[in-house]
Amino acid sequence: MKALLFRRNEVRYAAAILASRLAAGEGARVGPLTLADVDVPELPGEGWHHVTPLLSGICGSDLATIDGHASRYFEPLVSFPFVPGHEVVGRRDDGRRVVLEPVLGPEARGFAPPFPGASPGDGDDYGHLTAPPLEPGIQVGYCASTGGGWSTRFVAHRSQLHEVPDSMSDEDAVMVEPTAVAVHAALRAGLEAGSTVAVLGAGTMGLLCVAALHHLLPEVRLIVGAKHPHQRELAVKLGADQVADPEQLPRTVRRAVGCRMIGDDLSGGADATIDTLGSASSIRRSIGITRPRGRVVLLGMPARVSLELTALWHRETELVGAYTYCSERLADGERTTSFRLALDLASKVGLGELVSARYPLARYVDAIRHAANAGSRQGVKVVFDLRGERHRS
Repeated sequence: MKALLFRRNEVRYAAAILASRLAAGEGARVGPLTLADVDVPELPGEGWHHVTPLLSGICGSDLATIDGHASRYFEPLVSFPFVPGHEVVGRRDDGRRVVLEPVLGPEARGFAPPFPGASPGDGDDYGHLTAPPLEPGIQVGYCASTGGGWSTRFVAHRSQLHEVPDSMSDEDAVMVEPTAVAVHAALRAGLEAGSTVAVLGAGTMGLLCVAALHHLLPEVRLIVGAKHPHQRELAVKLGADQVADPEQLPRTVRRAVGCRMIGDDLSGGADATIDTLGSASSIRRSIGITRPRGRVVLLGMPARVSLELTALWHRETELVGAYTYCSERLADGERTTSFRLALDLASKVGLGELVSARYPLARYVDAIRHAANAGSRQGVKVVFDLRGERHRS
């Protein structure tokens, strides 16, 4: 079958780092990612299924890996060679259309779930991530045993697959996984009715956070920092109350909550800020626009940053991570999951409209360049369209 394969190759990885300094996405041209003919992954055991991708998204974490910016923290938690791709809508062999919840949870490796009805991402011990019968891997798309969505075939455990209603388009469905991440981040913010929340960044994840916040917490005031005009328009359409250029975001938050500026920071600020960028400057900005004893949710994958944390200490700010998705408890006490909420949200809002471009696997260099520069090219989500590829595999 055809697959985009990422091999361990330090020379090519170094070349990707250098190339990406010239232009984002150039790691695809010179780095370890190649289009290859590979064997279809074998089913690891009972409860596993082959899945044929229809659409597979290109995520920010994929881009970080390809351009050589991923954290070395993940080295013991992945296995090579792997096929990227974890934002997937596809078909099982029985024809059922499914979306992938990519986290390889305890059940996928033969362990009992941490509690009845748990999601793959639940639990407080990650030891299963390196346990047999699979090679190490945090998700489908970073595990040599499973393959991934940037191919014409991969394997997934039944605990990872969610059926898609016939009424949902492939484009809406491919947005479910990133929407589940946004739902989890929105709920991690710990907001109440009347709270003010700021969102830094209006790429795919920023816009999905806006949709999740507006849908789940309609009584909060939502302020967004968006760089490009089309992002500002989409943020308003998805439910933002106020949208500002990122450089003007502190002033916009100050006016909204009625506080002062003290140096570069606000004396008060938003009750919570969701940082979808994960850079040193965005984390510091998030702390500075969040009120003392407020919360910053770090959604963007940070890798290594150099950061002055005196403000975090002085303001007693909570800095919390939001990695993927899990079981959730809503304000009314209802127990559900990030994925169930995301399936509902993607369908109701029509989030497939954020899919801006589709590419075949053979044009992966162009696709990754486009995804890495989607904002400046008036786009949002770039996907691989495999709906014809499977007939040529």
